[in-house]
Amino acid sequence: MTNLTSQIGILIVDDDREICEYMETFLTRDGYMVKAVNVPEDALEEVQTGQYHLVILDLMMPKMDGIELLGQIRKIDSDLAVIIFTGYPSLETAVASMKLDVVDYVKKPFNPEEFREVLDRVLKRKGLARNPEEQLHKVIGATIRALRKERMLTLKQMARRTSLSVSLLSQIERAESSASISSLYKIALALDTRITRLFGDF
Repeated sequence: MTNLTSQIGILIVDDDREICEYMETFLTRDGYMVKAVNVPEDALEEVQTGQYHLVILDLMMPKMDGIELLGQIRKIDSDLAVIIFTGYPSLETAVASMKLDVVDYVKKPFNPEEFREVLDRVLKRKGLARNPEEQLHKVIGATIRALRKERMLTLKQMARRTSLSVSLLSQIERAESSASISSLYKIALALDTRITRLFGDF
């Protein structure tokens, strides 16, 4: 299974070198292709390369503020996902950001877990889910488990009904194994449900 994060390019633009280093380390560890720049003009050159899917942009920078830079970025790429990152949030900058199609507005300092959720939401909206296959397996596993519990069936009873092993059923529920269509069909029959229901809202 390929992890799509390594193919997702993120550009960080912040005049604070420490924040750039922290963000670069944090996002690289999560598997993204990351570059951080401290100078707004450098950001425009990077955006022109077309290798980024997302820009994380600081609002307050010397020479050119984030809103001005965002306007320039939009002239180069109108579809690029942009998250504004600021220690000085205001209604005025929030409105200006939204007009320039910012996908999210995050206040510094941020909680890494909350930021991951923002990132996942933004990438999903852009059709760039971190790993759609992995997400699908989790949805299928959780749905099967919920339906099995609802029907008060044990894994052993499910194994008898489906002719699949207890360990395979357990792995499917924990999203540790991808189920074949024929296995999902057997599971759906055993749970007396349509196979499409196992895919949740995916």
